Amino acid sequence: MKKLIIPVAALLMTLQLQSCNNNTKKEEGTTEVVSTTTVVDGSTSQTAVDWAGTYEGTTPCADCPGIKTTIKLYPDETFAYSAEYLDKNTTVQDTGKFMWHDNGSVIHLTGLDLNTKYKVIENALAQLDTEGNQIEGALAKEYILNKVK
Repeated sequence: MKKLIIPVAALLMTLQLQSCNNNTKKEEGTTEVVSTTTVVDGSTSQTAVDWAGTYEGTTPCADCPGIKTTIKLYPDETFAYSAEYLDKNTTVQDTGKFMWHDNGSVIHLTGLDLNTKYKVIENALAQLDTEGNQIEGALAKEYILNKVK
């Protein structure tokens, strides 16, 4: 009986090891899927981007060649806004406080005449439409104000 137990035990151990090896083998032509986890550190444009400074750009205008826009954002969350309508002899200037929206990625500038939102990105502000959505399409890049100081 002892002579039969040893070969049977050896056979079972061999089968068990072989089954473990079969689970780790990849069949030819298959790909291995590796899952990754993204760790969110809680950073926002408000906390991670050096947003204070001067931003400039010329945005599209319906009845003129463009609107030369300058926005100065100050560390105390106030702003100065200037917009010159090219070839129209019209300038709009305003100041006020701004507030952060969308978990610190969007600023809302509110002054005497101004009520607009911008998405804060690295070294730039992206103007948002009247509903607070990022402008898309062929002219989307024209609504970006780049940081100059």
